[in-house]
Amino acid sequence: PITYYMDPLAGLAMILGVSFTSIFAGDIPATFLRIPGTPASAAAVLDGFEMSKKGKGSLALTIDLICSAIGGLVGVLLLIIIAPPLAKFALKFTNFQYFWLGMFGLSMSAVLSTGNNVRGLISAVLGLLVSTVGIDITTGFPRFTFGNIELMGGIGFIPVMVGLFGISEVFKNVKTRAHLTEKTINDKIDISIFETLLIVWKRKWILLKSSFIGTFVGALPGAGADIAAWVAYGIEKKTSKKPEEFGKGSIDGVIAPTGANNAALGGTWIPALVFGVPGDSITAIVLGAMLMYGLKPGPLIFQQSPDLVKGIFAIALISQFFLIPIGLLGIKAYGRILSLPRNIIMVFVLIFSVVGSYAIRNSIFDIYVMLFFGVVGYIFENLNIPLAPMVLGIILGPMIEDNLRVGLIKTGGNYLPFLFNC
Repeated sequence: PITYYMDPLAGLAMILGVSFTSIFAGDIPATFLRIPGTPASAAAVLDGFEMSKKGKGSLALTIDLICSAIGGLVGVLLLIIIAPPLAKFALKFTNFQYFWLGMFGLSMSAVLSTGNNVRGLISAVLGLLVSTVGIDITTGFPRFTFGNIELMGGIGFIPVMVGLFGISEVFKNVKTRAHLTEKTINDKIDISIFETLLIVWKRKWILLKSSFIGTFVGALPGAGADIAAWVAYGIEKKTSKKPEEFGKGSIDGVIAPTGANNAALGGTWIPALVFGVPGDSITAIVLGAMLMYGLKPGPLIFQQSPDLVKGIFAIALISQFFLIPIGLLGIKAYGRILSLPRNIIMVFVLIFSVVGSYAIRNSIFDIYVMLFFGVVGYIFENLNIPLAPMVLGIILGPMIEDNLRVGLIKTGGNYLPFLFNC
């Protein structure tokens, strides 16, 4: 609302600045506390938090920060250079291709469940089931709501994610009461940026590959940074010479998703600017702001408002450079806070988890959802059932189901086009 009274370019600068820095901000609690701040930060939990437990949380976040900035730069540069041709290719995707993209993403659950594929499959299927709760978009009838009005709108992803990763961690710490008075982390806060750059440089091809994957996935309308992060993580783990290290504090496992999710933000702007089709929910908000200013995104915007387009490109580039100094301050501040005793931190984790879950839809019911999935996450971890496949199922479930059903409506129930039109 603040931007309504601002100059269009200034207003867009504020919104774009927030959007291009929000994912890294979400990676900070994901790495230190195992609570993803955004859906796109969920993949950063897997190895970032493991590094944090080893006293390398600040190192993980500094690597994350550099990869986020470089990935963002790659995404924006590709946006500037190849926006029109890539957007045309992305818009050729039909329901059949989107269905298989979702299935490919879901297949990453097998990669994320090393040595435990059956339990990973169980987790992914449960995630898919959770994604079906609510109003059926095809028929308009409620599904799995059990007469509860609160479930009509579906189960919110943020409360589920906070419960699975954050509240389950609180439960684990309550169980080990003897360690509650210890420091939350014993971390080396002062990390050399040059040493970290050297670490990233040795893995530059991983970062570049993930950035290209992120940009491509981001350019697909509706895919977004969260899917890009999981796809990049899964591909990197599959092609790595040391896949057994992923999920145990692997630096490669930090680089892949963090480079991809920020690159995806640049990718989402490709269909948004060229065709007026938002790549994800964030660009949908920015497109709404552009319409509020009387600007019409689409092919003509390059002729009608060339200065504005150049301004958007410039803001996107500058945001990546501001991300590093601001991010370093955030890492140091968070690191010092986490030197407090664990019992104090867990209280704040619980408070912020409750507030965050409630604030999404101003619903007390979402707090119950968060607590329920906190118990689910705690039980799953005790049974050695991986949580990441469930998150993938929840994220990709709507994409898979919607495109499958719409595709079947188009073909009159014929499944063959899904095999031969992809």
